Amino acid sequence: MKITIMDRADDEEDEIIIRCRNMDRQLLNLIYAIRARKDKILALKGSEYVQIEPEKIYYFEAVDNSVFLYLEKEVYEVKQKLYELEKRFSGTDFFRASKSCIVNLAKVKSLSPAFNGRFEAQMRNGEKIVISRQYVPVLKEKLGL
Repeated sequence: MKITIMDRADDEEDEIIIRCRNMDRQLLNLIYAIRARKDKILALKGSEYVQIEPEKIYYFEAVDNSVFLYLEKEVYEVKQKLYELEKRFSGTDFFRASKSCIVNLAKVKSLSPAFNGRFEAQMRNGEKIVISRQYVPVLKEKLGL
């Protein structure tokens, strides 16, 4: 892999260009890392707003017209809708697992088939997330299966 760094003019925006024959997992992780460092999520716990780095997020879940983000041991509310978060994190390790959940695949410990064509994701913090059968083909494609 060759890396070239060039100076830019003062009136130009910083830009990263990736030229590759095949987009592999390593390049996707690099892109994810660059995006994740830039795009922190503003979240609410009680009356306090905090900024959360996406790489710390295990999953997002919609419950009763509210969206929550789950870290290893903490839960925060976010003001974005699930479809907005899905769009924001497209092309990263975040994956729509059901109508009410987006999972960070980087935080998945294991996957196993479940009843009726569903899958179950065992998260690194011990929680289990059901992946709806409707989203299993997308998951397999994302994982290269």
